[in-house]
Amino acid sequence: MASRVEIEEENDSTKGSMWVLDQKLDQPMDEEAGRLRNMYREKKFSAVLLLRLAFQSLGVVYGDLGTSPLYVFKNTFPHGPVDPEDVIGALSLIIYSLTLVPLLKYVFVVCRANDNGQGGTFALYSLLCRHAKIKTIPNQHRTDEELTTYSRSTFHEQSFAAKTKRWLEEYAFRKNALLILVLVGTCMVIGDGILTPAISVLSAVGGIKFDNPHMSNGVVVLVAVVILIGLFSLQHYGTDRVGWLFAPIVLLWFLVIGGIGIFNIWKYDSSVLKAFSPFHIFLYFRRRGKDGWTSLGGIMLSITGTEALFADLAHFPVSAVQIAFTVVVFPCLLLAYSGQAAFLMTNKDHAVDAFYRTIPDSIYWPVLLIATAAAVVASQATISATFSIIKQALALGCFPRVKVVHTSKTFLGQIYVPDINWILMILCIAVTAGFKNQGQIANAYGTAVVIVMLVTTLLMILVMLLVWRCHWILVLIFAVLSLVVECTYFSAVLFKIDQGGWVPLVIAAAFLLIMYVWHYGTVKRYEFEMHSKVSMAWILGLGPSLGLVRVPGIGLVYTELASGVPHIFSHFITNLPAIHSVVMFVCVKYLPVYTVPEEERFLVKRIGPKSFHMFRCVARYGYKDLHKKDDDFEKKLFDALFLFVRLESMMEGCSDSDEYSLYGQQTLQSRDGLLDNNGNSSSSNVDTAISSVDSIVPVRSPLHVNSTVCSSGQGSGQTEIDELEFLKNCRDAGVVHIMGNTVVRARRDSKFYKKIAIDYIYAFLRKICRENSVIFNVPHESLLNVGQIFFV
Repeated sequence: MASRVEIEEENDSTKGSMWVLDQKLDQPMDEEAGRLRNMYREKKFSAVLLLRLAFQSLGVVYGDLGTSPLYVFKNTFPHGPVDPEDVIGALSLIIYSLTLVPLLKYVFVVCRANDNGQGGTFALYSLLCRHAKIKTIPNQHRTDEELTTYSRSTFHEQSFAAKTKRWLEEYAFRKNALLILVLVGTCMVIGDGILTPAISVLSAVGGIKFDNPHMSNGVVVLVAVVILIGLFSLQHYGTDRVGWLFAPIVLLWFLVIGGIGIFNIWKYDSSVLKAFSPFHIFLYFRRRGKDGWTSLGGIMLSITGTEALFADLAHFPVSAVQIAFTVVVFPCLLLAYSGQAAFLMTNKDHAVDAFYRTIPDSIYWPVLLIATAAAVVASQATISATFSIIKQALALGCFPRVKVVHTSKTFLGQIYVPDINWILMILCIAVTAGFKNQGQIANAYGTAVVIVMLVTTLLMILVMLLVWRCHWILVLIFAVLSLVVECTYFSAVLFKIDQGGWVPLVIAAAFLLIMYVWHYGTVKRYEFEMHSKVSMAWILGLGPSLGLVRVPGIGLVYTELASGVPHIFSHFITNLPAIHSVVMFVCVKYLPVYTVPEEERFLVKRIGPKSFHMFRCVARYGYKDLHKKDDDFEKKLFDALFLFVRLESMMEGCSDSDEYSLYGQQTLQSRDGLLDNNGNSSSSNVDTAISSVDSIVPVRSPLHVNSTVCSSGQGSGQTEIDELEFLKNCRDAGVVHIMGNTVVRARRDSKFYKKIAIDYIYAFLRKICRENSVIFNVPHESLLNVGQIFFV
């Protein structure tokens, strides 16, 4: 801690961030997790630690990609004997697909676009939202940009990045198109969460039929379904207890398939190594024509799991992920595919079961068990990625409110979403038992994967322009290489839409409809709140009593507005004869950052003169943050309020306005904050103690405040004590949570599709989703719902 104080003295501009770091490190947490997280943030890794993290990343990041050898050749050559030259050409395609997509694109480019360790389509979208005003719910404020986790780059107004930013912000339909693109990618990841367990487990347990050729296919499906039910049923326990097994299982799997590959190359035909020449790709297409083109749907399965690689990035440093891929994953996959190809050179009729036939008899059953375990790990990684992306969508207002359970006390990212878990299980079993043919599931899987890759490429182009500010030539090279490969594969999977490829499209369409309708309804509700908020002049005209009897207690009025007085408040005071002595408007909003540090969570300001006893508190969360089911939220809310009152009292007599601005505030005499938040000019009789909107209290050191020389310290201190005592007495008298129950309806003259979307789909989703009172753990006896209807 001493070293941090020295840094603070040397560079005054870093005071805020240093205090944040010190406070975070002082929080109770698992010692090892704290050490790793701290080292990650400071980007300092010893060689031993880096290797350890690379080893751990195998179990989380590469399980899905590693199980692809189970089914690639089976789906590339599903119809009988294969020509040796075709085997060479297919192997060459696999080698260069693995090189261009997972290795060059994802591991060395896309993974660098992580949002403080978080990956996936929403992480890319959050990066873009911080660099351009493209968020469709405009509830951000400039104080949000002062967060320690709100990192963004700046660029010259005449730069290509600035032109791209203006182009994106110019029209609303471009923002909506970008949002839909992100939602499509999200829906396809959800599709992966259904299809990956189905194809991985079914392919792995299919090995039991090898020694029993007369066994019915229904037995294999039944075993797969039992494993899947067990896998989804155990999700609520989290992965803490068994997570330590994932990395050894996957490492053992890679070493086994790599070793078997070497054995088969030596045993059957080492000439397959000439497939490293890309010329054989040209010969393959020239020889097979359209059949060669459609076979790309099977070859593309060799890179499935690549999209999960980025989504499952978690908190592993990019360098550890790169080491794991280049040292273990990449060479073992190349050896595995080369070994199967060598086997097929002399066994032309066994493409459909090439993987199992290449296993030496002496280790067949151990390898089958390892394959099944690896398939379960791969499925677990994809399911976890689905939960994570659902949580991100939920935080950004793009998914109905569902229950989210934090399964780990140590790691923030380990969550469980019960409703989604059971939906995934039902759909996964339906796909497994319904198709029975693993080839059709593979076609569906390929369609979902290639669409996610295309979405990632399009988002990465924007990230390279806006966030990284790359030269347009580099962006063009990346775009051309990525789109040529992915569009080629996409054109191939289109031929298999009627052979199972329609499944992810139907699943994605259903989830896209739910997500977009929910987001549309959320935006309309926010716009209604914005346009109908109460004039500050009207509030001031009511006087300190607000025209009502002020009864002891504190009323917490929940609103989606981060500024202004919500319409629900006027609805409340015009229908009831009394109001609480203290009123606090509470806004809970999510920002496009992965997390908001606890000490920067709350923003507090005063509304109106002191005699009104009205405050606003904005609670800010990142898309990885969770509301815990305890009383901490209310306690921290009041702690922030009391700290604000103390700081405000200390600042009242300050003569140096610049010193005051260090705390993210303007001078107390300024009325700009009142104008910004309420749209009305305040009259001269407004108390000069009205603070601005930027009254940030959580992250600053009280010691620094005490050193400030104030001209009226004693008087303000007495006022502070009186108000703090008043607030504590009101809190002890009772706290009531006032929430708006807003009903959205479509106007009579609306289009029929809008009526269906709002009156039926959105209304149904609102009915079945969780109430805000449940999310905030509000006691039923302290809850007051205020209903209102508005038409869109």
